Amino acid sequence: MSDKGLFSLAGKVAVVIGGGGVLAGAMATGLAQAGAEIAILDVSKDGAEARARSIETLGGGAIGVCCDATSKAGLEQALADVLQRFGHVDILLNAAGVNSGTPFFEIAETEWHRILDIDLTSVFLACQVFGKAMVDAARGGSIINISSASSGPPLSKVFTYAVAKAGVNQITQFLARELAPHNIRVNAILPGFFPAEQNRKLLTEQRVASIMAHTPMNRFGESSELVGAAVYLASQEASSFVTGSILRVDGGFTAMTI
Repeated sequence: MSDKGLFSLAGKVAVVIGGGGVLAGAMATGLAQAGAEIAILDVSKDGAEARARSIETLGGGAIGVCCDATSKAGLEQALADVLQRFGHVDILLNAAGVNSGTPFFEIAETEWHRILDIDLTSVFLACQVFGKAMVDAARGGSIINISSASSGPPLSKVFTYAVAKAGVNQITQFLARELAPHNIRVNAILPGFFPAEQNRKLLTEQRVASIMAHTPMNRFGESSELVGAAVYLASQEASSFVTGSILRVDGGFTAMTI
């Protein structure tokens, strides 16, 4: 173990896609508190810059970059911005996401493609762009994707989202095998129910009751409760032999049957 500590990210640079959001923003802040410098990428320029400023107030180095993660050209420009500021990339956290509760027979093609693009294609493209930069730099690294309790068995009411998150699991495990020779680990965090803007409208009284009945800890997760998992998977010291894993942070939801 290095003298920097098991969970230290000092000297590391983390790119957090979707970092303007609540959950990804909490993880980005946690990575910064562990010592990493942070690049916040978000389709909202204001959101990205606001999160970067909040990290800077804690004493960390951070930049906010407006980026459409469904565009490879946009991601390549963001990579150039990150390399210009920090010189390298060690950690990629893919957390862009959108959801919808449209009934199956009413899902329009436009909605189907929009959700798949944001939740799945963005992960594929970011792993191509930033993963290649990690390979070329020969520094090793960690890629962390965000899965979901809906990735299998799927949850009701979120058909396209569930399909996308099942794909995220496949990307995670495929790339774990492909990138292991380069000392780049690829894992996913599988959150349970963490109320955020993208899913709050789905949380009817009846659905909340069903979730609680299926969650042994009998409560929703707090955004801060994802930070430990993100720091653990980002740390080469703490999780050096962990790749291809899907780490559940779900209050026991996926362990529950009857």
